[in-house]
Amino acid sequence: MYEIFSEQILILDSAIRLSVPLLLACLAGLYSERAGVVDIGLEGKMLGAAFGAGAVAYVTGNAWLGLLAGIAVSVALALIHGFASITNRGNQIVSGVAINFLAAGLTAVLGQYWFSRGGKTPPLTDGGRFPEIDFPFAEQMMDVPVLGLIYSELLSGHRLLVYIAFLAVPLTWWILFRTRFGLRLRAVGESPAAVDTAGISVSWLRYRAVIACGILCGFAGSYLSIAISSGFGLNMTAGKGFIALAALIFAKWRPVSAMYTCLLFGYLEAFAINYEGKEIYLIGEVPSQFFQALPYILTVILLAGFIGKAIPPKAAGVPYLKERS
Repeated sequence: MYEIFSEQILILDSAIRLSVPLLLACLAGLYSERAGVVDIGLEGKMLGAAFGAGAVAYVTGNAWLGLLAGIAVSVALALIHGFASITNRGNQIVSGVAINFLAAGLTAVLGQYWFSRGGKTPPLTDGGRFPEIDFPFAEQMMDVPVLGLIYSELLSGHRLLVYIAFLAVPLTWWILFRTRFGLRLRAVGESPAAVDTAGISVSWLRYRAVIACGILCGFAGSYLSIAISSGFGLNMTAGKGFIALAALIFAKWRPVSAMYTCLLFGYLEAFAINYEGKEIYLIGEVPSQFFQALPYILTVILLAGFIGKAIPPKAAGVPYLKERS
């Protein structure tokens, strides 16, 4: 029994690590869509951030500079999306798709031009990656039944961006539901005309939401290349931005629910990695392709409407045109 418990703790430990980019991207989309700006360009911003972080971290040997570069690239892409969809009132879906294509193409071309490694960056040195953070007495607690394993394996030993991601959940909840900015942000996603009537700039509010989205996508992409991995790999986001969008819909645009949903996706991926090629009790050996497809199968199920009615903000995807008197 204890062996089963230990195995599940290790799977949960992997699930936490794997859910971080999904969680950060999901919270990013939450800010944007709560303000009425649909953003399917999360994938592109994450990919651009991963490349920027990996490239700068390799050149400088400094993970913090890599993180700042990743955030800068992501915010720049977010501002392009904002300019197209807020200032020019363009189609938000088309703009998001363009961001995805732009990031996929540029990262491949620039990666090959700068590093000549098929679009990848060279492996990072220790200084180019965020180190794992071990809690006090984590090693000594290993021998303590149950609680020791939870403390030393599940809670301790993660990289800084993991803790930042989970701290971002209560922070996002507080900002959206307990601050004036959050109240206005939610209002502009429901009724931008009413916000405008109150003398508040709809465009500026939406731009701030888009910038917040860019910052969080910057953290998500940077985590992929300078925390969980040792450098940038071609198309390393592998659809995580789209899975984050599915998680956002499943969570019904609420931060705490988003965290649990992303942990579910992370658990499925960790479960697939752990049981690939192994026999499962009463089932036998399951093809590895099925495990690899599990997160995407769940995404299709969620988007097919099996979660009940998920009502987005009323003004989501609708450009606001100020009425002239």
